[in-house]
Amino acid sequence: MFHSSFICRKTILPQMAFACALLSAQTPLQKSIPEKEGISSEAIIKFLTAANKIESTEFHSFMLLRHGKVVSEVYWNPYQKDLKNRLYSCSKSFTATAIGFAVQENRLKVTDKVISFFPDKQPSEISDNLKELSIQNLLTMASGMEKEPEFIRGSENDWVKAYLAVPIDNKPGSKFNYSSLATFMLSAIIQKVTGQTVADYLKPRLFDPLGIKDYDWENNSQGVNTGGWGLRVKTEDMAKFAQLFLQKGKWNGKQIISEDWINEASSVHILQNPNAGEKLKSENDWVQGYGYQMWRSRFNSFRGDGAYGQYMLVLPDEDAVVIITAESNNLQEELNVVWDNLLPAFDTKTLAENKLAYQKLKNLENNISIESLKSEIFPKINKTYSFADNSDKYQSVSFISKGEKLEVKLVIDGKSYPFRFTSGKWNQQETMRIQPTSDKRSLTDSYKLYPAKITNSFRWRDENTLELKTIYLETPHSHWMTVSFKDNSIDFELKNSADFGAKKMTLKATEIK
Repeated sequence: MFHSSFICRKTILPQMAFACALLSAQTPLQKSIPEKEGISSEAIIKFLTAANKIESTEFHSFMLLRHGKVVSEVYWNPYQKDLKNRLYSCSKSFTATAIGFAVQENRLKVTDKVISFFPDKQPSEISDNLKELSIQNLLTMASGMEKEPEFIRGSENDWVKAYLAVPIDNKPGSKFNYSSLATFMLSAIIQKVTGQTVADYLKPRLFDPLGIKDYDWENNSQGVNTGGWGLRVKTEDMAKFAQLFLQKGKWNGKQIISEDWINEASSVHILQNPNAGEKLKSENDWVQGYGYQMWRSRFNSFRGDGAYGQYMLVLPDEDAVVIITAESNNLQEELNVVWDNLLPAFDTKTLAENKLAYQKLKNLENNISIESLKSEIFPKINKTYSFADNSDKYQSVSFISKGEKLEVKLVIDGKSYPFRFTSGKWNQQETMRIQPTSDKRSLTDSYKLYPAKITNSFRWRDENTLELKTIYLETPHSHWMTVSFKDNSIDFELKNSADFGAKKMTLKATEIK
């Protein structure tokens, strides 16, 4: 349980303190040479080499901090330092931190009952379990609901009212059940008690002191930040957040958020699988316990954790932080490459200088990339095709080949989307075309996401088969299109990496003379 002495402590942080914290914000993070911070450049090279060999994971960015300093920072081209990342469930850790600030300012207690904040949205009959549902139950994913009530995310719903109407099958606090909507309810509570969205509430308390500037957070149709997902920040901002937790809430010598809260948030409050055997616990980072929107990991570590392998990993015993953004369908394998290559390499003392290894590391960091599509042949084409009727409202597609460059224009539901593809390298642009996502209902107020930053490349597999790839640079995802040319028609195959190609769609189109 959360310490009652801390719950009741009146430590409302004055606005003057926010201003001072802002003035002292350390941005960007300090950098150092790996050996000076007790880890060898060779170990980081080994990690990056191993990461590149994992078929299940496409790495996009990586940061390693030791003793508060960046010793390695990598962006797999075409991903770049100044781009935001769709955090998915790493957003949850930020929402929980907003609750921590509200507790610190005596605006609420983790023992407060959820229904007490929404008297106008309660169901006509309030069950005993709903009466008992507390903020702490939401923080620890222990609402008592048997499964995630996905239907609530429809834009026509009042999400808070719909959530409170869902039956709670088990006693709150008795059973772990991961739920993004539980975190949304935390966001709604913050907005109820402060009159601000979580993002606005965190701005002077967290974002400004840490120098986090370029961020956005999706809202639902009622104007509430989604909480459990929808935050976008840069890789360095993720590192700052994790480093704040490693430093027990202190930033540039100032206590931004209470050390008590950091300790509580990162401690085990509930087990995901209480019956897990020793073998499973020795191999699996998802059965180590759960804190306040933080996962405990092996080796006395904890993490913010987002879909497809977005990680803010804090290793207190090593005084280190590891940040990864990626697209993965094997999240354990992604973490294992950290445990296998970096964890054994942390030393308690400064290492001898190794200029050769350090230069090799810098060369690798600067040249690592995701391979673009490259064509060996360049058939000429200048044609437009009309799609047969389809539920996704694709109307036409046109192609104009210019050697190593290719222009493609898609018309979907009356809107035109031009794309520029290059063979052998990435061609960056922006688009209004809807980006891939694991759940279209998550794109709640999509104006924040557009125009989307994308990059494109193409290749001809043979004289009649064209492959096109579009990466959405501020997400983990990409679109793939394969066009099979016939006499006067095409088969146009579309798939996206958000579902790893599982929902492949093939449309037929006829040439417009």
